[in-house]
Amino acid sequence: MTALPRTELDPPPSRAARAPSTAGQLPAAPRSGWRARLTRSFLDRVVRRVPVSVREADGGVLGARNETARANGVTALPEIVITDPDAFYARVGRSPMIGLGESYMAAEWHAADDTDLADALTPFAERLTGLVPPVFYRLRHLVMPTGLNPENSRRGARSNIEAHYDLSNDMFAAFLDETMSYSSAWFDTLDPAPSWEGLEPAQLRKVDAILDAAGVAAGSRVLEIGTGWGTLAIRAAERGAQVTSVTLSREQADLARKRIAAAGLSDRVEVAVRDYREQEGSFDAVVSVEMIEAVGEKYWPEYFARIDRLLAPGGRVAIQAILLEHDRMVATRNTYTWMHKYIFPGGLLPSLQAIREITTEHTSLRVTGADFLGPHYAHTLRLWRERFLAQWDSVAALGFGDTFRRMWEFYLAYCEAGFRAGYIDVAQVRLAREG
Repeated sequence: MTALPRTELDPPPSRAARAPSTAGQLPAAPRSGWRARLTRSFLDRVVRRVPVSVREADGGVLGARNETARANGVTALPEIVITDPDAFYARVGRSPMIGLGESYMAAEWHAADDTDLADALTPFAERLTGLVPPVFYRLRHLVMPTGLNPENSRRGARSNIEAHYDLSNDMFAAFLDETMSYSSAWFDTLDPAPSWEGLEPAQLRKVDAILDAAGVAAGSRVLEIGTGWGTLAIRAAERGAQVTSVTLSREQADLARKRIAAAGLSDRVEVAVRDYREQEGSFDAVVSVEMIEAVGEKYWPEYFARIDRLLAPGGRVAIQAILLEHDRMVATRNTYTWMHKYIFPGGLLPSLQAIREITTEHTSLRVTGADFLGPHYAHTLRLWRERFLAQWDSVAALGFGDTFRRMWEFYLAYCEAGFRAGYIDVAQVRLAREG
């Protein structure tokens, strides 16, 4: 497998080392009150059913009679330390879906020294639906903000993408492998646990699999929706395809063009800063890797209808998508979370059922198969987080501070826990026209 050139990674000075605006404006913890007291009582009951120890810095212990651990004979548990109980309970009590992450960013809690953060979060993710009473889901909008997730209109989509992907090419390069792939890898084995050295070939295996699924070969006209940093376009062009790749991230487009030029493939690849809704032409294959999560439910019909319109007769579609079970998607789709506020504004994970229903109703496309890679993503995220923390000095030198470090660490560990628990999944989904 050919290593791909990173080329020049320095972003333009106007955007270099730009942390998200929200990362520098972490709200102060609200005053402790009845909500904080109620939150502590609720969490105490929750922790009794989860094999995790929660210790307060002032000596208090939550879930001291941990029923799950006792029933299974567990003596050593992952441990969480709440260093500022008043602030922690006040934040979580004010906004359960945002406060936990904000409290971690504020260093009000952390995993104990001998506990990995994802190990501490995974048991909660495994039991999430059972831990939260059904009445909470019915009343959740009384305590959770709604209507704050920005829409992915043409103007809004550009702003939402820039907020995450235009942070700094150097920052992403610090923890990604040589392919600069920011999506789930596909390892040849998960036993033993993949190492950093196995990540690059696993990323290329993922890319090759999605190109194979779309039937990309010499002479294929390929549309890629969501460029990333150019690896998929390079691999497709190396097969002899002619590639058009569209993105809303100027930072990614700039570096992708440099990498494509370094590979000697500029004559085969066009990288355009263009909304997928503005794309015209006819293509034998349409591919997209983990971009549908940024489309927004309101625009899913338009997204698939545009793909349908652009696909030439006999063409094939392959997308890699992070997925929720359909009932979870329906229950949470209008909820504004920490992930929306700090990481992916405008984002929403689809379900495979939703993809089937939308394509059936609005297009001639039909889902023909899917390969699921959830455990592979858990290991991908683990390797990214380990690398990010190991490379923190170089990231900090770009101008990012400790609040950003904790934000990014929580984001990667939180997602890893979700994939480890099976609460979220990822799949390469194949689509073609009926008949």
